[in-house]
Amino acid sequence: MFCYQCEETLNATGCTKNGVCGKNGEVADLQDDLIYLLKSIAFYNSKARSNKLNDAKTDQFILDGLFATVTNTNFSKADIERLIGEGFEIKDGVKKKLISAKVIDEKSGSSFPAWIKEKLLGAGPKADEELPFMAKVTPESLASVNTGILATENEDVRSLRELLTYGLKGMAAYAHHANVLGYKDENVMAFIEKALLATMDDSMGINELVPLVLECGSKGVATLALLDKANTTTYGNPEPTAVNIGVRGNPGILISGHDLRDLEQFLEQTQGTGVDIYTHGEMLPANSYPAFKGYENFVGNYGGSWWKQKEEFEKFNGPIFMTTNCIVPPKESYINRIYTTGVVGFDGVAHIRADKDGNKDFSAIIEQAKKCDSPEQLEEGTIMGGFAHVSALSVADKIVEAVKGGQIKKFVVMAGCDGRHKERIYYTDFAEALPKDTVILTAGCAKYRYNKLDLGDIGGIPRVIDAGQCNDSYSLVVIAQKLAEAFGLDDINDLPISYNIAWYEQKAVLVLLALLSLGVRNITLGPKLPAFVSPNVLNVLVEQFNIRPNATVEEDLKVLL
Repeated sequence: MFCYQCEETLNATGCTKNGVCGKNGEVADLQDDLIYLLKSIAFYNSKARSNKLNDAKTDQFILDGLFATVTNTNFSKADIERLIGEGFEIKDGVKKKLISAKVIDEKSGSSFPAWIKEKLLGAGPKADEELPFMAKVTPESLASVNTGILATENEDVRSLRELLTYGLKGMAAYAHHANVLGYKDENVMAFIEKALLATMDDSMGINELVPLVLECGSKGVATLALLDKANTTTYGNPEPTAVNIGVRGNPGILISGHDLRDLEQFLEQTQGTGVDIYTHGEMLPANSYPAFKGYENFVGNYGGSWWKQKEEFEKFNGPIFMTTNCIVPPKESYINRIYTTGVVGFDGVAHIRADKDGNKDFSAIIEQAKKCDSPEQLEEGTIMGGFAHVSALSVADKIVEAVKGGQIKKFVVMAGCDGRHKERIYYTDFAEALPKDTVILTAGCAKYRYNKLDLGDIGGIPRVIDAGQCNDSYSLVVIAQKLAEAFGLDDINDLPISYNIAWYEQKAVLVLLALLSLGVRNITLGPKLPAFVSPNVLNVLVEQFNIRPNATVEEDLKVLL
């Protein structure tokens, strides 16, 4: 095992026996195998796509396979083995389709690039006599192939390949959510396949990979825009909302993760049952969508960030439903009332599958909830949310006036991820230390470090403008672009906006690449720089975009203000 894809990786260098996240080495190795297999599927499916022979099932498998390897998503050996088995079936099915359509020759690999034959078919005088691409890689032989990160020996090439791969994982997660609501983008899928193959091409060095990484960012913008359209078309534009953080006396079900369709189905199926629904973690922004506000049993949000779930899930008393990533290994005290779905998995935890139409039956969870005690109250009051781009821009004139009048001197984007390390108290301290003429723009679970502070407002404009989930970072870009237009600026870097971004996992990597692709400069990133960024690659990012690591609150206030 070697894994360094998250911010909390061991000693800021890499996990080698078991992951800090709780993933064991065997599962980590299987996930490397799955990514390797996805590259072969990408090769065949890219040929199928160019010949209009691709299908939705294969596209969805590529997205789900990438998503399943995101940190804190799937810890189950059985699940990853099942995905690998399904992947071989899909690969073979696409290959047979191409052979049948005479797109490829079953008996000769001569039409394939040399690097493909050498990397994935096997070099040698008999290579052309073998079946094409990946024919020698079977479920039985996959264990003998070095699929791990360190198989790429050149540190800088490895760094860029992993940066690209993690960007693709984030892109796949967001595209997955859009797909659930029926929104797809052929260009995004084509890029994912192209980029997966590029990570195997030894002819591509730094000069070729850096532009591809930035292209990943631009495709990330398109993916985030697609998901924004899917969510708002389906559920309406989020509205400024005071979200209840207390509890009622009824038994409840806690929904965590990111998937709005799962929440919708729960709300529909719990009507009249006497069971209340609460959100947790990144599901908090769901409280601001108009479509959900009519459900009387939709109470509000319970608890805080993902890393507190062991304590908070225990006190909730009722069933917990994990819709996407952010699960941590559950305690025995509540493992019998936690459920997963979709790409999420943990051995010993019940899993809810969708039918062919995407519908899920939650009756077993609802019946369990009825027998549980009501949630233990953690806190009371409300927190504000719902300031996605449509809501924020509806008061753009007030914001512009406040800037021109000197009431608002600076905006600071404090989006991204939260994490469990004590050093992240930095973000609370930074938010509290900001001058009262400064407004925080946020999205993602990083907000839990300061969204319950009493920071006040500026002429009715909240000092924390929360755009929503991590995928709603797109809203922050739209807000910045529209403000630049309002001020007559050609470059959003000329706005009074600074960036103090916290990251944890691969969706945050995609958001960072999206910002870079839009030309955003001078980003402060923390609490530690990614272990997978080599010194030379970091120099490229510093030279082109002036990325810097965060320091102390005092130092960063001087720089960012």
